[in-house]
Amino acid sequence: QVQLVESGGGLVQAGGSLRLSCAASGRTFSRYAMGWFRQAPGKEREFVAAISWSDGSTYYLDSVKGRFAISRDVAKNTVNLQMNSLKPEDTAVYYCAAEYISTRFPPPSFGSWGQGTQVTVSS
Repeated sequence: QVQLVESGGGLVQAGGSLRLSCAASGRTFSRYAMGWFRQAPGKEREFVAAISWSDGSTYYLDSVKGRFAISRDVAKNTVNLQMNSLKPEDTAVYYCAAEYISTRFPPPSFGSWGQGTQVTVSS
């Protein structure tokens, strides 16, 4: 059973940076995609970024390109999201997710989720 535990959220001023981490366990992730999603109050959860565990391919939401960077540490079984130049509209609960890559990357849906970590960006 896949277990995902996020950390690194917090309060930061606009223009600042935060680094989120996701500790993954429960199976071998070599054929998996790892993703970050977020959900702001009153809004639906949205995709932010994904990375292929095997080759490091990445994919981003247009509005975070050039500001956010997703990476994975194979030795530590962690996935990170470096967030720079943060904006108030980035405020949300951020979730780590995992899904087996069967046909395409990123997968159309993710089945395993962490509990989320709050990111608040003040103006």
